[in-house]
Amino acid sequence: MAKSEKEVITFRLESQMKDALDEIASSIQRDRSFVLSEAITLYLDVHRWQLEDIQKAIAEADAGEFASDKQVADTFAKWLPDANSMA
Repeated sequence: MAKSEKEVITFRLESQMKDALDEIASSIQRDRSFVLSEAITLYLDVHRWQLEDIQKAIAEADAGEFASDKQVADTFAKWLPDANSMA
């Protein structure tokens, strides 16, 4: 597997956050860049997943693929025992 090209970026960080970052890096015997890279990777993964799910839901809605009233009620009843009294 080929290594991807890396670039240097700079941003401002509150002193307390930098100290916490350094503490984490030290505790896992890694450098600050490793911890930042891991954190950004996790952030991007979550937000990419969220955006993809939103786009998928919009496409389904545009195609008229909606849950029926019964499906919605059944779902609420599954998670909220008193949901049937809400209808």
